[in-house]
Amino acid sequence: MKRSSGIRLCVTVAVSALSLALITGCSDGGSDKAESNTKSSTGDSAQDSSKNTAKALTAAELKKLVLAQGDVDGYKVATADALPGGRSGIKGDEKCKPLLYVLSGVAPADAPAETNRMATADKKPSAASSTDVADMSADEVEKALTDSMSVDLTMVGLSSYDGDGAEKALKAVSDAVAGCAGGFTGTAGGEPQKFTKVSAEKGSGTGDESVAYAAYGERDAEDGTTPVSHAVVVRHGNVVATYYTMNVGAMVADKAYTVPAAVITAQSAKLK
Repeated sequence: MKRSSGIRLCVTVAVSALSLALITGCSDGGSDKAESNTKSSTGDSAQDSSKNTAKALTAAELKKLVLAQGDVDGYKVATADALPGGRSGIKGDEKCKPLLYVLSGVAPADAPAETNRMATADKKPSAASSTDVADMSADEVEKALTDSMSVDLTMVGLSSYDGDGAEKALKAVSDAVAGCAGGFTGTAGGEPQKFTKVSAEKGSGTGDESVAYAAYGERDAEDGTTPVSHAVVVRHGNVVATYYTMNVGAMVADKAYTVPAAVITAQSAKLK
């Protein structure tokens, strides 16, 4: 099949987070650890920090707030496994790391506690799914395979911070979107990652502030498609919600897709 290499690339781009989360019965990615916030060098930020005495939520509190099964129609929600090697296993340019953190299913900045869930869109059976593969032409098999992978998989993460840590975390992502527009490379979960371009997208319009971006992989030499993943980061007070969506079928078919608004709306409702 001509698009096999494109499929492999799509999977490589996402293996650090989403493919791991598809395993049934995965453990929760939440953590309890000490946070070491770096003080801002600007006077305004230092002044804001002195005024913000908010305490980070605990892992147990985050688990009560994170998206759960039944919270959003048309989706199955399950726990997601933590990234092999954890946060420390993510390597790359420091200024671009916040983008890779989000695309790897971990908090955009070191946090005292974090947790995540996987929201998988319900897949409606197609006419091709009931046809025997032996009766299909090569083109029909390829179309059926692409269709079977055309489902939105969204990693939803929550992390909480002391003081102005949440604001700093979101700013780090915003700065990375601008500073890494020309692309970046790194390693996550032992897998090399290469993105050729990062572009800003429209924010979610939820929470106190939000950042959205698309990360583009390398163009496939055989079929000319370019894999792209979409992410949205939203701050709700001292809690940061991250959303990372992959749709392999859409990537292979070179069709547009976005982070599902229904997932963002459902999670945001639990953080009000």
